[in-house]
Amino acid sequence: MMKYEVSKENPFGKYNPKAPKQTQDYKDLIGECNCTSESRKPDGTWAKPVKMIWRWKYIMNGMAVQDETLKADGRHSGSIRQYDKDSLQWNVHYYSSSATPKPLSVWTGNKKENGNIVLYKNQKAPNGTEGFFRLTFYDISEKGYKWIGEWTDKTEKIVYPTWKISCKR
Repeated sequence: MMKYEVSKENPFGKYNPKAPKQTQDYKDLIGECNCTSESRKPDGTWAKPVKMIWRWKYIMNGMAVQDETLKADGRHSGSIRQYDKDSLQWNVHYYSSSATPKPLSVWTGNKKENGNIVLYKNQKAPNGTEGFFRLTFYDISEKGYKWIGEWTDKTEKIVYPTWKISCKR
């Protein structure tokens, strides 16, 4: 058995001290939270909130982080999160039960000085404007955290939220 893997004693695994120290950026999210997920409908209004469980654990013997969402509507998703010591940023590979893209979507980014974790993926707006889909974890505490997905233009002056999640321990 690997020392830092998920076990009876450590149901969410443990950080491996040989991993990049940034692997601990997600330490306050490790575990399980009860959350509410809200996303925009095509008409721009917010859909009815969906209850979900967001579960986080260390994987690969404590060298990376994995998360999964289990939603009441049956649409589940997850990510594998590895810190790249060469590019000095997170590479987050996203997958979902509602689609099987080839290759997986990848977001990149870092934990900021204010404690927020911010990740980006290039994405055009429906009208063709160049921009990003930006993911932000914020209000991170022992009580829970919040997450928001937003389309932004390249300057990040135009911001359009499309998905938000609130989690409580």
